[in-house]
Amino acid sequence: MDIGDFKNLVKKAFGENLDHATPENVKEFLDNMTACGLESAIDGRAVLDEDASLYEEIVKDFFSKVLDMPKEDALIVLWLLAFDLVFSAIEAQQADRFKSIFGDFK
Repeated sequence: MDIGDFKNLVKKAFGENLDHATPENVKEFLDNMTACGLESAIDGRAVLDEDASLYEEIVKDFFSKVLDMPKEDALIVLWLLAFDLVFSAIEAQQADRFKSIFGDFK
């Protein structure tokens, strides 16, 4: 997938300035990107061959592999990671706010 196609996909999903992005539809978008084979759209392969056993090792391996990717592919992968992390933080913040208003519903 080239960067132009990716930008169009993002804008179609969330609007020109990401005005319609919410934690819920961001999660859905990311799930769809994975389900549609983002990995294969980027480099033609998806490999689940992890020797790492600790989260830290997995993260180091991921970022090491990103350094070896073509620029556009790395940009897309890192943008998606950042998008996921930011909207996950927003979702957690909203959950905390609702919990303080309505209490814990367990």
